[in-house]
Amino acid sequence: MPQQVRGIVAMGKGEPVGVRSVTVPDPGPGEAVVAVRACGVCHTDLHYREGGITDDFPFLLGHEAAGVVEEVGEGVSTIAPGDFVILNWRAVCGQCRACRRGRPWYCFDTFNAAQPMTLSDGQPLSPALGIGAFAEKTLVHSGQCTLVDSRIRPEVAGLLGCGIMAGLGAAINTGGVTRGDTVAVIGCGGVGSAAIAGAVLAGASKIIAVDIDQHKLTWAEEFGATDHVNASDGDVVERIRDLTGGVGADVVIDAVGHPDTWKQAFYARDLAGTAVLVGVPTPDMRLDMPLQDFFSRGGSVKSSWYGDCLPSRDFPMLVDLHLRGRLPLDKFVTECIALEQVEESFERMRRGDVLRSVVLFG
Repeated sequence: MPQQVRGIVAMGKGEPVGVRSVTVPDPGPGEAVVAVRACGVCHTDLHYREGGITDDFPFLLGHEAAGVVEEVGEGVSTIAPGDFVILNWRAVCGQCRACRRGRPWYCFDTFNAAQPMTLSDGQPLSPALGIGAFAEKTLVHSGQCTLVDSRIRPEVAGLLGCGIMAGLGAAINTGGVTRGDTVAVIGCGGVGSAAIAGAVLAGASKIIAVDIDQHKLTWAEEFGATDHVNASDGDVVERIRDLTGGVGADVVIDAVGHPDTWKQAFYARDLAGTAVLVGVPTPDMRLDMPLQDFFSRGGSVKSSWYGDCLPSRDFPMLVDLHLRGRLPLDKFVTECIALEQVEESFERMRRGDVLRSVVLFG
């Protein structure tokens, strides 16, 4: 039977979110009901609340989550009730042109649950990134459930579902950081700090953290940054060049997503270096740069979608690295909160007081 659970819903653009009764239907073919154990408060949820992604209100927020499979629908064989899973928003289809070319991390036709979750009056909800995990239970497509080692704490595991994977993947998958590379990361919140952690895993020799917030630069050093640049003190590009023998970094990652920081990333890389955009710009942002500079500097400029990850490959590997003490995912968890505190956590996020607030259930 359909279940009534508590969830965080954004009813209109810019309105404070609140706890409402949400109806979760029985899973249909290919679907699963997951009892959520933890869900991180990601900046993307705030974008949804403020109408910065779509205006398809009301939204059931939350997407950076881990939980336990409660029930599966017809035809589901990859997961079973009782499995501990991280939810992902790239359930690859296996059939689109990207998948057929052996690049499933670019899948252009990912799966979501076919049935909507609703408010108690029957009004359909739009789940954030097809997940909607600021709720005691959620309905997703079974392909959005990635089975991982249950020894990892839920509040840590769930962060791989979005922001931390985005940052790690921007360095390892998109940026292709390798042994001996020099790396600069502009913006050292959760995603940027994860990019730093990814560069450490990949064996970078020098990792430069860039931010205007000294507190975030301190966080960055805890994740392995070897140098830092306070962006409010002088020219960022020149400072990065000074720290790299005058030539610029091999890979520069923009974890802010603003025209100014993107230009810094572009010009702070070495000739034939790589610039990666993983910060999410708003629709109104525009870029004006000389086309000649793109030609003359060579190299590559890339956008990183979800860290170009393949959840079935990357999540279990990263969980294993964490359990072996090689990836300090626990350092990203600043605080654990109750469902009713999500609106307050948005304000702490705006102020830069937290890397991640995580809602705990049960």
